[in-house]
Amino acid sequence: MSKTVTLILLTGTLLVSAGPALAYVGPGAGISVLGSLLSILATTVVAIGAILFWPLRKFMKRRKARRDSAAGAAAVASDVGDAGDDRNRDAK
Repeated sequence: MSKTVTLILLTGTLLVSAGPALAYVGPGAGISVLGSLLSILATTVVAIGAILFWPLRKFMKRRKARRDSAAGAAAVASDVGDAGDDRNRDAK
């Protein structure tokens, strides 16, 4: 047999014949792992949400800016119209 095949068979035999570690892992380690996983999950959800809602926020800002500029233009036009009416009243 070649050296590579012998190494693979030896590694496989050792992995199969390994006994249990009989080690105790307390609840504190499990809670820490759970907290870390939840924080990673929450961060991922928030990041994806921010990316998905970015175009919606830009659309809403543009819409508000257009509405404000249209209202401002209407106010200016009404002010100009009112000023002209005052001049017309004074002339009569």
